[in-house]
Amino acid sequence: MESVKSSLFHSIAPMGSDATGPHPTLILLHGRGANESDLLGLTSYLDPRLLVIAVRAPLAFQYGGYTWYEMLSVGAPEPAQFTESYARLVQFVDDVRRHYPVDPERLFLLGFSMGAVMSYAYALTKPESVHSIIAHSGYIPEDTPLVFQWNKLQGKGFFVAHGEFDPVIGVPFARRAKELLSETKADLEYKEYPIPHTMSEESVTDLSSWLRTRMGDH
Repeated sequence: MESVKSSLFHSIAPMGSDATGPHPTLILLHGRGANESDLLGLTSYLDPRLLVIAVRAPLAFQYGGYTWYEMLSVGAPEPAQFTESYARLVQFVDDVRRHYPVDPERLFLLGFSMGAVMSYAYALTKPESVHSIIAHSGYIPEDTPLVFQWNKLQGKGFFVAHGEFDPVIGVPFARRAKELLSETKADLEYKEYPIPHTMSEESVTDLSSWLRTRMGDH
């Protein structure tokens, strides 16, 4: 499947199944200093029925790779860059829905670090457009102009994973996300792992299993 022109550069992983669409679809959002290839290695762990689309953040990072925004401090994105990246992500998801054989009822986001922040941003402002998200090693971007739809999360799935020893985005950010989401009607799965700012074999296995369950037996 060839990629089409959109608001964000992206790559499509080879399908693990020869089933015809519409497909349950997973959009991968990488962290700072990486690119669209960074998370594609996860596909071998994922359900082969998924159409997997890996997106590239829109801003060049000065030390290599790409980023979604610069940080004023951890938890505080630079406002103009964050707003621009958020708008481009919203447009990108709309493009994906229009141009690819996506099952609109089974659209998932998986983000790591800044990618998790952007996944939260999308899911909490447009819950009607996403089934579930996986947020690994990120935080809910409270210190932004976004207006979150906390009262519209019933049935939406959130898998929140974080390393207990994360020196980049401390685990209290994940616990804050757990606190906020626990006050809603979202379906929350929360996991901490004895790791730093990374994914582990255990966390990837857990998120893959959770995602397979959320996909259902269509």
